[in-house]
Amino acid sequence: AFCFPIISGIMRDQRLNERPRGSRTVYPLAVILSPTRELACQIHDEAKKFSYQTGVKVVVAYGGTPINLQLKELERGVDILVATPGRLNDLLERARVSMQMMKFLALDEADRMLDMGFEPQIRKIVEQMDMPPRGVRQTMLFSATFPREIQRLAADFLSNYIFLAVGRVGSSTDLITQRIEYVHDTDKRSHLMDLLHAQRDTQDKQSLTLVFVETKRGADSLENWLCMNEFPATSIHGDRTQQEREVALRSFKSGRTPILVATDVAARGLDIPHVAHVVNFDLPNDIDDYVHRIGRTGRAGKSGVATAFFNDNNASLARPLAELMQEANQEVPEWLTRYASRASFGGGKKRSGGRFGGRD
Repeated sequence: AFCFPIISGIMRDQRLNERPRGSRTVYPLAVILSPTRELACQIHDEAKKFSYQTGVKVVVAYGGTPINLQLKELERGVDILVATPGRLNDLLERARVSMQMMKFLALDEADRMLDMGFEPQIRKIVEQMDMPPRGVRQTMLFSATFPREIQRLAADFLSNYIFLAVGRVGSSTDLITQRIEYVHDTDKRSHLMDLLHAQRDTQDKQSLTLVFVETKRGADSLENWLCMNEFPATSIHGDRTQQEREVALRSFKSGRTPILVATDVAARGLDIPHVAHVVNFDLPNDIDDYVHRIGRTGRAGKSGVATAFFNDNNASLARPLAELMQEANQEVPEWLTRYASRASFGGGKKRSGGRFGGRD
């Protein structure tokens, strides 16, 4: 959504050849901030494809890997810098990157960056460094959900902005068939095994399954258990090194290990083709996280299935989950409707997506 207009704008900008040369400091014309290394790498790869033979140079910088290699890459020149907030702050503090000539700023998965505690770093980048003011730079903020924190960020960073919503903010799509099944914690593994056996007979060999869990230890444990039961699987979570995460993603995308067990590090933004089934082995605490997770399937016009294991521990999610399913024309189980009614009677949370756009 943002790569094409940024590349086009840079190609029209006469300042492309006016930036200082010969110093160790680089002056990108565009900065794209991403919450995770995986998403930063994905954006970088796509931007490089789009800028092929244009002369526009794209560089990625993220934490978890030695900075020296990234510094060498920056020294070769950069027009578009894709970065995670922490690594960009590091580069700014070392005076290896300057925002002085920047024309475009894109914040991708902004709600996720706030969830991960990046707001102070983002504000430091935008407000305290040599950033061109609003009106001089063009700021683009992308988010699948717009809670109050995102609305505040938009008010602070954007000037005379246009709000554009594709579909209903914070909602799902009817391309995804949602299934909610009541499963006790002790039965989850055997239930997952039944699902995987059933889909072996119905899905083609290219189809991939993404299984979400809540903890890093849970991801490792479930991966080992699946492999022991002859289901090739790999896992990804925040404690893995960048190299391990990239190897796991490549193995999953190629179909060599068609099951990926993941924590929420894989939920946002990543575009993985052929994900036919998303399983919420552990449901998240927040409905927005559920929306992001199931959004890994049903992409680019393809249909997908999302299965969630629900039990008493997830009672607070019943009401927003039932509302979300109704909006997407999904069949809501009667038992979930009863849970939702009890939550409503007890003052359970309502879904809040969409208010930001409604005010504009």
